[in-house]
Amino acid sequence: MSESSTAHGDNPTLPALRRHFEDLRDGTHGGVETRADKEERFADTVVLLAQYARRVLTEIDEGLLEGTGLIDESGLRRTEDGGLTASWTLSWPEQRAAGVRPITLNAHFERGFHHPHLRGATVGEWPLNVFTDEQAAAEVGTLRAIAAADLHNLVFQRDYRLVPAITRPDGG
Repeated sequence: MSESSTAHGDNPTLPALRRHFEDLRDGTHGGVETRADKEERFADTVVLLAQYARRVLTEIDEGLLEGTGLIDESGLRRTEDGGLTASWTLSWPEQRAAGVRPITLNAHFERGFHHPHLRGATVGEWPLNVFTDEQAAAEVGTLRAIAAADLHNLVFQRDYRLVPAITRPDGG
């Protein structure tokens, strides 16, 4: 039985939260203690998460932006404060013309953080304790929630005309 289906029904966020809380309790991140080891784990996490981040952004592009979007990924980068970050973004013509940020899925491990987190351009923090492909796949719901919330907040910053499927319902 998979980790996401044991004792948690169909809610894959509960095992992720459990890993998060256990790491806080134990002072570890996926069983490792040093910053260097945690960063190595995070680098592996970024690789695992990439295909799912692209999938979620592609779903929004095809479902709401009529294929007009451009998906970009930063790869793993060192931040000015010595942390690590990786981002996947979805931009499209209406968003760029409105001058708002793209939909963003950001995995980050800030220098002062105990372990990594996920966030969007306009939405907050989720714990990121991913060490296997199965755990990365279980984050699709979280990635979808972040991307959907980002799109909602971007529309809220401007208006519904950011979404081609709404302004061109016949695909034209």
